[in-house]
Order: sequence, then structure tokens, then C-alpha cells
Amino acid sequence: MGMWIGRNRKARVTYGFDEIALVPGDITINPAEVDTSFLIPRKEGESIRLQIPILASAMDGVTDVRFCVEMGQLGGLGVINLEGIQTRYENPTEPLRAIVKAGKEEVTTLIQRIYQEPIKEELISRRVQELKRGGVLAAVSSIPQKAERFAALAQEAGADLFVVQSTVSTVQHLSTEYKSLDLQAFTKSLRIPVIVGNAVTYKVTLGLMECGVAGVLIGVGPGAACTSRGVLGLGVPQVTATVDCAAARDYYHKQTGRYVPIITDGGMSKGGDVCKALACGADAVMVGSAFARAEEAPGHGTHWGMATPHANLPRGTRIKVGISGSLRQILFGPATADDGSQNLVGAITTCMGNVGAATIRQFQETEIIIAPSIKTEGKLFQTVQSVGMGAQ
Repeated sequence: MGMWIGRNRKARVTYGFDEIALVPGDITINPAEVDTSFLIPRKEGESIRLQIPILASAMDGVTDVRFCVEMGQLGGLGVINLEGIQTRYENPTEPLRAIVKAGKEEVTTLIQRIYQEPIKEELISRRVQELKRGGVLAAVSSIPQKAERFAALAQEAGADLFVVQSTVSTVQHLSTEYKSLDLQAFTKSLRIPVIVGNAVTYKVTLGLMECGVAGVLIGVGPGAACTSRGVLGLGVPQVTATVDCAAARDYYHKQTGRYVPIITDGGMSKGGDVCKALACGADAVMVGSAFARAEEAPGHGTHWGMATPHANLPRGTRIKVGISGSLRQILFGPATADDGSQNLVGAITTCMGNVGAATIRQFQETEIIIAPSIKTEGKLFQTVQSVGMGAQ
């Protein structure tokens, strides 16, 4: 398996979204009659059910309480970063405005300085309670080192879901400088479901599932504002990562009878990318930059990675994505843009109908072909005029 890249060394060929296409089905289904719902298993009782298989990334330019309430009311789920601006500042408006207005030369230093403000634990409880008062599910996240303390506070405040997120997640993390999170004990100690990420390999995904998690985030470095692949050289293209991790999920389900969903996280800015992620085996997707363009997003058309504030090695950058419309428009249309960045749910239902998939599980069985010319074939005029699929 793989190709020789030199003497005694092979490398696997891997694929991203732009290199594949989905094959239409032998039958088609009315898009209005497909089921796009997504389940997150609870330890006890009924699973959490989302009407659409889309989560909004826990990034400060994307989610705050207002955004997450709107996202929840529209059938999805927004996640708030408990180590971000929302829990460092009682009024996050000023630091957010400063990041938005900063010049390119100063913005990384400014972000590092803004994130030096200590996290206020009382704001963790307050943000969760604000979400609950909004009548939606409360989902929050932190890095592994803070997870035990912050998860306990969030759960006590009424959180419905906790996400443990790092650049690369594994079951075994070795360190002599700090205590590593015992993931199995951590998931067992909480009443609420725990989603963990990020992973890109079969073995790691399987190991995470064996620890009792309720979901695994898939993707290292594909985000629009993430620079981990350039800074660290780490990553696996999202198509291959999703397929490999879906195989781990299916094996685990076959062995245990417990179905643990995988959520492809990052690298999707258009409806076609989301459709391909689901067809490759994802149960849902987590999206950042597409939602940073929403009128409700706290970044006002700007977006920066979660690792940008790192004191010594920033692995993200602030990008300007602009504002394209309301969150409802980005999710459900009507689309005023011709590049696939709006009406993401419409893209999913239409694609499901065209491949003959009535459910997401059936969608995961779609025939996939390697098609590096899929975005350029017959699209010369679009490319020359920078419209539609030729837009940059």
C-alpha cells in the first residue's frame, strides 16, 4: 500500500475534497423527503437529536451566546470556547472589535495579548446559563488540560454537551510537566456526553471510542484560519481522514453494538464540501469559516484559529471572510451568492436526493470517484470571470 517516495520509504496517496466527486444514484428522491437528522448518544435516556448535521466551531470569531441560540433554533448546534474571549471578558465587545480592526502586522501580537487575560470561572457558568435561557442546547469546549475543572462547572450550570479539543487528540498523552487527562475516567465521571477531537487515523479513533466518548472530531489543520499544516507539517486530507475514521467507527459498532458518530471538522466552506464529507462517512460536520460570514457572528466577518493565541508558536491567523448574509440564509437560503457558500442544508438535501439516499447513513454508501478535474472541467468562463466555481 502506498508509493515509493525514495529508497526504503513509502507514502500513502491521500485525497481532499477537491479531488473526488459523488456519483448520482440509480434512483432519485424528492429532497424534501430526506432525513438529515443527527444523533449524539447520551449515557442514559434518548440521544440528543439535531435536525441538521451541522455544528458551528468553538471559535471566538464564529460563536457567542447570541449566535448559538440562533443556531440551535435553526436545528443545528453551536459550541462556545470556554478558553476564549467569552469567558475572559465580561463584555467581549471591545476585545473583539480590536481584533477586527487591527492591521496585519500587529494582529497576532494583539490576539496573544488579549488572550492573556485570565479566564473567569463565574463566566463559564454564566454563558451556559445564558444559552439555557435562550431555550437551546448548551455545548461548550476546552483543551484537555482544563477539561476536568471546566466540565464540572459547565455540567453544574446545566450544559448538555462537553467538547475536549486539541490540535491532535490521543488516548495516551505523555508529559512530565503536567497531569494528562485520563479520558476514560473523565467520560465516566460526567453525566453529559463528551465529544473529543481532533483525530485523523483509524487506530486513534478506535482508541477514543473505547474510552466512552459520544463522538470524535476528524481533522488536523484543514481549517481556513489554521496554519498547523504549514507550521508543523501535520495533517491528513479530509477525505482520507474521514474514510479511515469512519472505518474505525463501523468496526467499533460491529464489535460493541454502540454507534459513536464521527464529525468531520474543518476544510468545508461550500455545500459541495459538506456533501462530500457526509458521503465519505461523516455523521455530521463542524464548520467555522462559512459561519464567520454570518451577520450574527461575533467576529463581524473576520475569523481566527483557536491556536492563534499560543504564546510561542501561533498556529492560526486572522482572515477576513466578509459578511454574506444571515445565519438562516447560510443554512437554508435563499442564496444570493453563486459559489455554494449559502443554503448548505439545501445542498445536502438536494445531493442526498440525487444519489438516492433517504438518510445520512444511506448517504455514507454513495459511490465516490477520484476526479481531480471536477472543479475545472467545462468551467473556463467561470474561472476567467471569477464567478461560481471559479470564484476565489
